[in-house]
Amino acid sequence: MKVIHSVHPEDFKAYQTAQIRERFLLDGIVSPGKIELVYTHYDRMIVGGASPLETTLDLPNYANLRAEYFLERREIGIINVAGNGTVTADGVTYNVNKLDCLYIGKGTKNVKFASVNAEEPAVYFILSSPAHMTYPTALMTNEDAIKVNAGAAETANQRTINKYIFLEGIRSCQLVMGLTILEPGSIWNTMPPHVHDRRMEAYFYFDVPEGNKIVHYMGEGSETRHIMMNNHEAVVSPPWSIHSGSGTANYKFIWGMAGENQDYTDMDAIAVPDLR
Repeated sequence: MKVIHSVHPEDFKAYQTAQIRERFLLDGIVSPGKIELVYTHYDRMIVGGASPLETTLDLPNYANLRAEYFLERREIGIINVAGNGTVTADGVTYNVNKLDCLYIGKGTKNVKFASVNAEEPAVYFILSSPAHMTYPTALMTNEDAIKVNAGAAETANQRTINKYIFLEGIRSCQLVMGLTILEPGSIWNTMPPHVHDRRMEAYFYFDVPEGNKIVHYMGEGSETRHIMMNNHEAVVSPPWSIHSGSGTANYKFIWGMAGENQDYTDMDAIAVPDLR
């Protein structure tokens, strides 16, 4: 499992494009027929994807974890971004269709990912953080997600925020997870931007139309940089960094966090005129 180390904000200011991509961009995590995961030193979050075809994929153990099994001391959040699929946790099978979210708690020994139809395979985005207690496995469909309408067409950021794993939704130890859907004609997410010093965050962009790009913005509000991103790529955001994006077309993205608390509104806003 690839490892990404944390970066000091003063060091980040000197990075060129290649270094920024190497140390924050998670490309190649969606690979047909494979599970691809990255261990980050941001709140020990593991980020990745599972892309089963004809064969069921078992969540492996990794030497990095020094554990008897993957979820011995961890919890995991899973969102499907493609075809219908199933996830089996210790023998119990859950139907996880597109935009549905499954949370699996600490102590679950066996997790299996499958697609209902290999011609229209499921693609699962995965986040996993350390856990100190066990919360029950829970499925939340997109229909049941807590929805918040945000932005406006006039500012090209009209979007629906779907909350899954948070204090008023699926309970967890550390994980907070959901997804945002931009309306046609809207391209901006998380604008005005913010940081939250008590939590890291990861973004995963999907349903980006072919031939289009996402411009993901990061860095301190007074010292911003950007990463050009493609469909099915993720990026990690340190607590000191903004995390915002714009696309050449509308798209969807998954956001997930871990850290000191699970308060969704725990953020420090940065006004647009103050960005540099």
